Amino acid sequence: MNFEYYCLTDTGLVRDNNEDSVALDTETHIAVLADGMGGYNAGEVASAMATGFIKTELGRWITEGGFESSPRELRRAMEVCVDNANRSIFNAANAHAGYAGMGTTLVMGVFMEGRAMIGHVGDSRCYRLRRGEFVQITRDHSLLQEQIDAGLISLEQAQYATHKNLVTRALGVEDSVQLEVNEFRVEDGDLFLFCSDGLSDMVRDERMATLLVTAGTLEEKCHALVDAANDSGGRDNISVILTQASDRQVRKGLLSRMLGR
Repeated sequence: MNFEYYCLTDTGLVRDNNEDSVALDTETHIAVLADGMGGYNAGEVASAMATGFIKTELGRWITEGGFESSPRELRRAMEVCVDNANRSIFNAANAHAGYAGMGTTLVMGVFMEGRAMIGHVGDSRCYRLRRGEFVQITRDHSLLQEQIDAGLISLEQAQYATHKNLVTRALGVEDSVQLEVNEFRVEDGDLFLFCSDGLSDMVRDERMATLLVTAGTLEEKCHALVDAANDSGGRDNISVILTQASDRQVRKGLLSRMLGR
C-alpha cells in the first residue's frame, strides 16, 4: 500500500495569528494536526510543541524498529508520545506566565501497510472517504458531543449551537491526558481528512465530501476545503491534512511536488 500526503493551514479571515499546527513525516507515515488555545501567542506555542514533539519522538520509535510493530505496540507508542508531549506543554504553561492556560487539541494518524492507527484528543477530527461514502471516524471530546450522546440536543440543533468549542479533553491543561486510539483497515482509494474545527464548524460534511470528490489533486482538494471555510466566514484558523491510499506505485518526484518540497 502506498500513501500520498498534503497539508495546508490558513489563518482565516478573522484571527490575527494562526494557532493551528500541522506536521507530516512521509518516511514514517505520520500525520499530526493540533489546534491551540490560550492567551496571546500561547495557543500556537502549545500546538507547535505537540506536533513537533510527536513527529520527532514517534518518528524515531518507528524508524528504530516500529515498522515491524504490532497494533498493540504502536498504540502504546502513540500513547506514550502524547503523554510526554502533554507533560511538556503542561510544564511550560506552569513555568512561564505568558503561557498560563495554554493547551491544544490533537488528531494524528500512523499508516502502515493495510491499517491506520488514528488518535485524537478534543474536537479536531478525522474523516474517511471510501467509494463515495464520507464518514467522521473520530468522536469529539466536547460538551456538545456529550449533549448529543445524552439525547439533549439533536444533530440538526448542534449545527447552530453556540458552545461548539468547549472541549472536555486537551493537551497541556492537566498533568495527564487520555489519547483515544482506534485502528482502521485501509483499502485502495481511501482518502483520510484530518482537520481543525476551523473547517468542520464552517463547512458541512456534505459540502466537504463534494469537494473531495470533485477537486483534482490532493493539493487542489486542500485549497478547495480552505477556500470553502473562508467563503463561509473564516472565523477561525483552518488546517487540513489529506492522506490518500493506493495500491499503485507513486513516483517520488510527484510526491515531492505535492508536498511542496
